[in-house]
Amino acid sequence: MPQQFDRSAEDLGNAIHFEHVNVQVPDQRLATLFYVAGLGLTRDPYLMVSDTNMWINAGRSQFHLPSGKPQVLRGHIGLVIAGREALLARLASVAKKLEGTAFAFTAHNDHVEATCPWGNRLRCYEPDAARFGRIALGIPYVEFDVPVGSAAGICAFYPEIMGMPARLLDGDGRVAAVKTGRDQHLLFRETDRPPGDYDGHHVQMYITDFSGPYRKLLARDLISREDNQYQYRFRDIVELDGGGHLFTVEHEVRSATHPMFMRPMVNRNPAINNRNYAFGHDDASWAMGPDQYEG
Repeated sequence: MPQQFDRSAEDLGNAIHFEHVNVQVPDQRLATLFYVAGLGLTRDPYLMVSDTNMWINAGRSQFHLPSGKPQVLRGHIGLVIAGREALLARLASVAKKLEGTAFAFTAHNDHVEATCPWGNRLRCYEPDAARFGRIALGIPYVEFDVPVGSAAGICAFYPEIMGMPARLLDGDGRVAAVKTGRDQHLLFRETDRPPGDYDGHHVQMYITDFSGPYRKLLARDLISREDNQYQYRFRDIVELDGGGHLFTVEHEVRSATHPMFMRPMVNRNPAINNRNYAFGHDDASWAMGPDQYEG
C-alpha cells in the first residue's frame, strides 16, 4: 500500500519568509558589542555599512538597527544559535564594556536569555529539529505581550486579512501563533502586565498574495504607509467584527518579487579568530546538514 502523507503539514499559507526585526539604537558601537561580539552574529557586509544603521545577519533573517531613540519590543525574540557555552563566554566577554546599560544575560535550562543595552530581550536556543525545524541559525519566532482577551481576535485577523494560518496554543487560548514562513511564527501571548507604549519598532515578512491583503487592509483604512511598488505597511490588528483595536506593531509587508527577496546573507563562524584560524571554517551554516534531513 502506498505511503500516506499529511499534505497539509507542508502548507505555509500566504507568508513564505520572516526576514527582519527593526529596532532603533542610539549607539552603533554598543550595538556591535552586543549583536556581533556578544551574540556572535554577523554585520551584513554589503548594505547599511555607515555609522547610522547596521544590518545584522542571523541565518536567513536579520536585525535592522538604525540610529535613533531606542526602541524596545514588547515581548522577546527567539534566536537559534549553536554553542551554548561559547555563547555564554562571548556574552561574559562584553559585560564590562556594557556596564551601565540594560545589558544582562542568564542561563536557563533550555535557553540563554540575553538583554541588549536598551532592554530588548532575546531567548537563545540550541538547534532543535523538534521545536524549530532545520534552523541551525536564525529567528524562528517573535513573541509579543498582548492584552488579556486579545489572542482569539488576533488569531482570527491574520487568516482572514493576511491569508496567514493561525492557531491558539497552550490549551487556554491565551497564545496566538501565526505562521510567517517555514518553522517561523509571530506569537502573541496574553499578559496581565500593562502593555508599554508602542514606540515604532517593526517586523517584516514576504508574502505571495501581495494585493489581496492590501485590498482588505485598505478597505478597513489600515494601510499606514505606501513604501514602493513592492512594499506597504500596516500597524493595527483589529477585531473582524466592529474593528475594535487589539494590538499595534508595524508590519513591513513585501512581495515575493521584491528585489531583495531571499538575497544571500553572509554568516560567520564566531568560533574562528586570528589565533585558531582554520581554512574552510569561516562560515556558519544556517540550516542542519543532510545527515539530519527529516524525510
